[in-house]
Amino acid sequence: MATRFAPARNTASPAFRRYAFAVLVYNVLVVLWGAVVRATGSGAGCGNHWPLCNGVVVPRDAAVQTIIEFTHRLMSGASLAAVVLLVVWAFRAFPSGHVLRRATLWALGFLFLEALLGAGLVLFDYVAKNVSVGRVVYLAAHLTNTQLLLASLAVVAWLASQPARSGRSLPASLAAALIAALIVCVSGAIAALGDTLFPATSLTAGLHQDLSSTSNLLLRLRLAHPVIALVGAAIVVFSTLRVLRAHLPKLHSNLALAVLLLTIAQLIAGALNVALLAPVPMQIFHLLLAGALWIALVFLSLAALRPAES
Repeated sequence: MATRFAPARNTASPAFRRYAFAVLVYNVLVVLWGAVVRATGSGAGCGNHWPLCNGVVVPRDAAVQTIIEFTHRLMSGASLAAVVLLVVWAFRAFPSGHVLRRATLWALGFLFLEALLGAGLVLFDYVAKNVSVGRVVYLAAHLTNTQLLLASLAVVAWLASQPARSGRSLPASLAAALIAALIVCVSGAIAALGDTLFPATSLTAGLHQDLSSTSNLLLRLRLAHPVIALVGAAIVVFSTLRVLRAHLPKLHSNLALAVLLLTIAQLIAGALNVALLAPVPMQIFHLLLAGALWIALVFLSLAALRPAES
């Protein structure tokens, strides 16, 4: 085992760097498959059993919904193994007190919490057709932790590819952009749940659903998401334009441009998602863009924490 890891050092090896990015990308895929579970109504595919699936370790002659849910559990288990290896590798490859050690521990902590929250969805029956306020609150907490997990893995990947230096404080505009992006993601997840539980047959019918005084809370929140998204996008665009106008190093400018383009693409995807009445493939693509935008924004914030270089 000792030969698999490099001796303690202050900079990451290319192998560790590639592995850190691979773990980040893989966890994005896990999140996307989790959206497939929600969008197809497969959250109850394993019944109210956890960690077993319908009372057994491996279901046989399973229905499609059970296969979808069980696949998500397998992917989540592989994610846990991958992050544990990331932690072990960091502790073997970097000296005591190194920032990468702490970053991997944060990632592992958020992943454990993610597993507990995922189990809670099943055990509290916040799946299938449940439309309670409790599910909305729980979903918001779950999505917040998911974004923090991805952010922590992004920090590990960033630190593995960029030399550690004493940094600066995060600009207020970028801090606001991170908070705005997180709020938009949470509201988007709630809106997507509304699309799943209350599918609209047309734009007009969907609008009547949302505006009805007797509509479910999920429908009213679904109506609020486009407004929240536009305000959040304005905050993100403002922060990235400030970076682009500041004549900072090329890395900062490239990341700011990526965030700007992803924000525009996300707004277009959101509009198409509404116009097409939220088909599952469009929902997944919309979420993929959201994940890419979140990670790019985290990278941009990390770049801003570094001293400016010419």
